[in-house]
Order: sequence, then C-alpha cells, then structure tokens
Amino acid sequence: MSPMSHIHRSLLALPVLLLIALPAHAQDTSAECTVTFDATWSQATHPVDWPGNAAHFSPLIGATHNDQVIFWQPGDLASPGVRAVAEFGSTGTFSGEINTEIGLGTADAVVSGPAVGISPDTVMTTFDVELSHSLLTLITMIAPSPDWFVGVHDEPLFENGSWISQKVVDLRPYDAGTDSGVSFFSGDQITIPAQPISLLTVAPLEGGPSMGTYTIRCGSPLIFLDGFESGDLAAWSASVGAP
Repeated sequence: MSPMSHIHRSLLALPVLLLIALPAHAQDTSAECTVTFDATWSQATHPVDWPGNAAHFSPLIGATHNDQVIFWQPGDLASPGVRAVAEFGSTGTFSGEINTEIGLGTADAVVSGPAVGISPDTVMTTFDVELSHSLLTLITMIAPSPDWFVGVHDEPLFENGSWISQKVVDLRPYDAGTDSGVSFFSGDQITIPAQPISLLTVAPLEGGPSMGTYTIRCGSPLIFLDGFESGDLAAWSASVGAP
C-alpha cells in the first residue's frame, strides 16, 4: 500500500472515530435522570378527613439549577409561583420564575411531569441534567387542600464525584403559609400576612407516614480515559482497535 493510500484510509476513518468518541466524551458533564413519584397517600395512611376519590396530586413542576438560586425552602415565604402550585395546582407562574432564572444562568431547565389523578398511584418523568446545574427542586400540590404540597428543594444529583445511581426521598406535607384553611375542602382564607413555609404539623395530616416518595435515578455517563482526552488521537485509535 502506498503512503498516499494509507493517508487516505486514515482520513476516511477519522470522521468515524470522532463520531464514536465525541458523544461519550461530551457526556462526562451531563446525565439523564428520572424521578418516580410513588404517591402512597390513602385512607389507610391518613384516615382523618379523607377526601375520597378527590385525593390527587397536581402535575410535577420544578427545575435543575445551581446553588445561586433557591426556589423554596422551609422558613422562607412562598413565591407567587410556589403559592400558585400549593393553592391551585397551577404551574404557569412557577415555570415563569424558573425561566427567569434560566435567563440569569442560575437554572438550566424546567422539569415537569404528570399529575397523580387519584392517589395512591405512580408517575414518572425524565430529564437531562448538567454538572453546572446539578441541583433539583420539584413540587406538587396535595389536592384538594388549602395550600399544602410535597416536594424537594436543592437536592444534589451529583455526589462524591459521580451522578447518583438511586436516591429515595420521603415526602412530608408542607404548608405554603398563604391560606389559613384547616381541612381539605376549606374555602379560600388568605393568610395575612403570609407565613413562612413549614412542615404541616396539624390535622388532618400530622403524625402520619409520608405522602409518598420521589425515587431519583441518574444514568452514569461513559468517560474515555485513554488518550483521546489528552488529544492523542493515535493512542485513542489504538486503544479502541480502530483501523
């Protein structure tokens, strides 16, 4: 084989090598994650004032973000978006708040998922996450209710040098502090002034087990450690047995 034909053959192989290498190489700072919401709320778990077949949860809504923004946490006042979810199961205002933070660079993506039509039931959503925005915030309304919700805030998806393989989070009921109703079917009673978000510690949900769980799983990305990362294409080609 002539030197020229050898060079031609190598050049033809180069795009194939790059197609193999680049996707995996790019994945070292991202992952695909799923959240499975196992809603266990039932008459058996929380018999007081049980709302029957009306018991459900609103659609999942939240964000992947960094530590420069906090969308909600106990002790803080609920934002208009969190209030809209907690009182009405409406996600639009909260999505707008998230998109504002995406524009500022503190959040990366809106995470959304289906509602639980009648509890107990299970739903799941899938989303992509970047290492630069590896925290998860997610909420859903306990419905019907005055302003009660479940969720997670600032949950790390990347720990100890790798994406989490599985994490199960118990979901306790929170009071958004914006409505003073005391039962599932209470009419609107705006809380003035609004109170900080807090764990719900009064009837009908106090003292019982969790309302369910979020099971979070993230796929582990492939990372080349063989010469391509250092720019040595020949060493990389040899390590994968390329022609």
